[in-house]
Amino acid sequence: MSHWLSNLIGQLQRSQRMLAFQHCAIGSALTLMLCVSPAWAGEETVTELAMPQTVDYTSFASEREAVMWRQQELKDIESLVRQLRFDLVNNQDLEAAAPRLTELQERASAQRLLPAFIAGTHGGGSDARASIWEEWDKFAGGFEDLEDKIANLIDVAEQENPRNTARALSEVGNSCKSCHRAYRYD
Repeated sequence: MSHWLSNLIGQLQRSQRMLAFQHCAIGSALTLMLCVSPAWAGEETVTELAMPQTVDYTSFASEREAVMWRQQELKDIESLVRQLRFDLVNNQDLEAAAPRLTELQERASAQRLLPAFIAGTHGGGSDARASIWEEWDKFAGGFEDLEDKIANLIDVAEQENPRNTARALSEVGNSCKSCHRAYRYD
């Protein structure tokens, strides 16, 4: 299979996964809106996002599908960070990095990823530790930290200071690594 065709297939698969997630996010948002007290409406933070208790509260067909989706998404995010290191640090090319920065910000959000962490979906093919669900607020807060680090990276990259950009990109990587150390079996 040609390299071009392989890339096209990969892009189509990513688009399909993003569409599936968007459906999941919409369903999760609607569920959260129904569950949140009107006094809290509009004030909910990442750490207050409800943990999906069963697959019924998500757009996933099964717990296994949710596990496989989140594993692939997190690998894709890791790949994006590596590509950004090449664009921003090695080549100092903000123009090439801009679409990847936008994609990273969209794909690494708590709103997008947390619905795939259905209560108890650890073990049996999952690298997730049970402590995710025991420490849900802390786990969800890790995504809030990651979102903040990505927003900072975007701001710093736009200033076109290679040293500060490299430092901000390292902070994104460190945010990922700290969560992996606490919540993932390697």
